[in-house]
Amino acid sequence: MMHILIADDHELLRDMFVLYLGRDPETRISTAASFDAARALVAHATRPKFDLVLLDVFMPGMDGLRGLGAMLQMENALRVALMSGQGTRDMAEQALALGAVGFVPKSLSAEAFEDAVRRMVGGEVVAELADLPCDTQIGGVRDSFGLSPREMQVLGLLTQGRTNKEIALALDIREPTVKLHVKTVYRKMGASNRTHAAMMAKETGLF
Repeated sequence: MMHILIADDHELLRDMFVLYLGRDPETRISTAASFDAARALVAHATRPKFDLVLLDVFMPGMDGLRGLGAMLQMENALRVALMSGQGTRDMAEQALALGAVGFVPKSLSAEAFEDAVRRMVGGEVVAELADLPCDTQIGGVRDSFGLSPREMQVLGLLTQGRTNKEIALALDIREPTVKLHVKTVYRKMGASNRTHAAMMAKETGLF
């Protein structure tokens, strides 16, 4: 029996995780909407202990890597990993250095997320660092254009000359969603087209 704790303040995401991971009758899943609730569940766990505790970086009470450090000290949490929709490469590297067994972007597909969870439970360290922006990139984009991390990823692929279809495949999202992101990137940057946006990104040193 595999026992997993999913801690995230978004109910829809928790439900999705339970839906996919719970298909296996050998998997037991507990959920929490805050760090304090997750910590209480771990503190009172008897048997089985949690094979994996997966924490949202920005949920209430988490306080980023401090929450990770506190959870890692609890004996009922055999393995601890982080997930985030706005995580950076630097944050992921710090989390792994502290002892996390993974850093999972929320941009993963449900199938990829399930695979990452099972790999972490199996003893692997899972962190797709190459897919995460670094802190300096995010800071530069926000200071210059106010782009979100996802919009920054789209912009980065635009600078590589990728089509909307290719961007959708690379980020594992739908093509209409890419089109919306591209339009938002243009608007925030004041760019007139793809070439203009790519030129501005390179001229400002973002990519």
